[in-house]
Amino acid sequence: MDMTKPETTPAEVAPTEDARRLRIRWQDGHVCEYEPRYLRLHCPCAGCVEEMSGRPLLDPAQVPADVHPFAIHYVGRYALRFDWSDGHATGIYPFDLLRRLCACELRVES
Repeated sequence: MDMTKPETTPAEVAPTEDARRLRIRWQDGHVCEYEPRYLRLHCPCAGCVEEMSGRPLLDPAQVPADVHPFAIHYVGRYALRFDWSDGHATGIYPFDLLRRLCACELRVES
């Protein structure tokens, strides 16, 4: 049985034309654009977020304003992982999290 949902399944993952943001076009047609630093500050890994409490561990002052991904990797069919210019590379961003992080008003609740 296919568990994918159009609103949390990317049709395209690419930089914006000016290469300043990441654009994800979802299969439901919605498009989200993400500032790199915004994504870096929302890294869900255990080094950035306390696993038991969800308390943020990442100090935003330690993340450069110009942080950007050197590479973006698919993790199976459910997430992306970024190799960040600040050396961080352990965060796995599930597609449902990325959709919830969309800056527009059309957020998906899960």
